[in-house]
Amino acid sequence: MWEFSIFRALGLMVRTWPFVLLRALVYLAIAVALVVAAGAGAWIGTVLADLWMQPNSAFAGLWGGAVGLALGVLVVALLRGRLLYRVTTGHLAVMVEALDRRPLPLGTGQIALGRAIVADRFGDAPALLALDKLVRGVIRTATGLVDGLLVDILPIAVLDRLARATGLRLRLALWLIEGVVLAHATRTRSENAWEAAHDGLVLYTQNARPLITNALWLSLVGWALAGVVALAALSPAATVAAALPEVPWTAPLLAAVLGWAVKAALYDPLALACMLQLHLRLTEGQDPLPEWRGRLTQVSDKFRHLGERALGWRSGTAQDA
Repeated sequence: MWEFSIFRALGLMVRTWPFVLLRALVYLAIAVALVVAAGAGAWIGTVLADLWMQPNSAFAGLWGGAVGLALGVLVVALLRGRLLYRVTTGHLAVMVEALDRRPLPLGTGQIALGRAIVADRFGDAPALLALDKLVRGVIRTATGLVDGLLVDILPIAVLDRLARATGLRLRLALWLIEGVVLAHATRTRSENAWEAAHDGLVLYTQNARPLITNALWLSLVGWALAGVVALAALSPAATVAAALPEVPWTAPLLAAVLGWAVKAALYDPLALACMLQLHLRLTEGQDPLPEWRGRLTQVSDKFRHLGERALGWRSGTAQDA
């Protein structure tokens, strides 16, 4: 099933430890902010219920906590572009450098290098976010185009068909496939990131089965580990939750958010390091095939738009002229 080296992936994590530490700090801060938002919502709900003399203040606290958590998740979603630009893609860039055996600075110098590569390849944060949205849209269409090649990924046929029918399989694997496409756009060192991503999407389509199979399994393992971390954190979370006796769901919420944060901070870059190895091995010596490019052009508006942006791109020298 695995078509990469876990030890090499761990080596990439060690070499890029400044970004691993940065991710840990960022996602821990996000986890704390989500818990605070949920707790504040629960407190507001309980206070309002008491002011209005409602008999079921615990129910009001539950709804208030849900609203607070939803607002926190919405804020995180709105900040996704900044996270993508400053943390995720920067880490991806230095992992590509390490995988290609280029020297990396230590400490904050590595973080500066990652951000410089991202700025050089993709421009500013809005440009990267616009490219990322197009890439995600094309991946959805491309995966549907090759769906007949992707049967029986899961060991139980009924579960596999259910995952395909609900789109769960694609949602689980999407972020990893997106990562390898952006990695291709980084590795080529092309000044035209739109064209490099365009080619990367064609290469993904040519190698869809092994890429999405491994991405799906890596994602499933990651969520399983997040569940294990959440279960292990239930006891200490219950100790913290004892300070809020009127909000009984605080302990499982704390544990669940911690499980997610550990996955996002530590496991996700490891999974991406595994996928980078696989993508490099599969695409080495390959050229984007015209027939796959033609099929994607026919079925995907976003792929056509990406191609138009690639053709319309001009270097800074040309723009100045």
